[in-house]
Amino acid sequence: MKLKIWTILFSLTLAQFAWGQTSGNSKLVNKEGTAPEASATSYTVLGATSEQEALVRAQIRIMQPDVYPLRVLFVPHWKYVDTARTFRLHVPAGYTSAMFTHLPSRSVFIDSDRYVSDDSLGYWVAHELGHLAANSASENAADKAAREYQSALRTHANQTYISVYRRYGRVQSVIVVG
Repeated sequence: MKLKIWTILFSLTLAQFAWGQTSGNSKLVNKEGTAPEASATSYTVLGATSEQEALVRAQIRIMQPDVYPLRVLFVPHWKYVDTARTFRLHVPAGYTSAMFTHLPSRSVFIDSDRYVSDDSLGYWVAHELGHLAANSASENAADKAAREYQSALRTHANQTYISVYRRYGRVQSVIVVG
């Protein structure tokens, strides 16, 4: 019995001294081991084709919004409907929804099966960025905030078409990325 008591006391004492040994670095995490802090203008585009991603990034770069999304997700229609139901998206009567913004996560969800054209994509991405800028689910507040972004897109498109016209003498269907 005495041997068991002394063995337990010895092991507890040894454990106490061993616990106190450190390498002199009292920090638990090294600087090299941490991820760099995300930039205010960095965001992730998920689920998009390379053309869709390039187009969305170019349009957002042209708009220069006050608040950038953290992620832009292109999802198939079934996933879009499921996500909208999960987040309890309210669509006003008479409206349909091809994309929506989840404000707490700063995520823009785009129904990849329902967006019609590149121009409409830019228009509605500007609207969704308006929700982020206004920090509101209100459609009127989003429209008001999005006017500036949509104007920037129109101005850029007009400048692009003018330069193409001057160069080639005619305007064809042109998609300019970056």
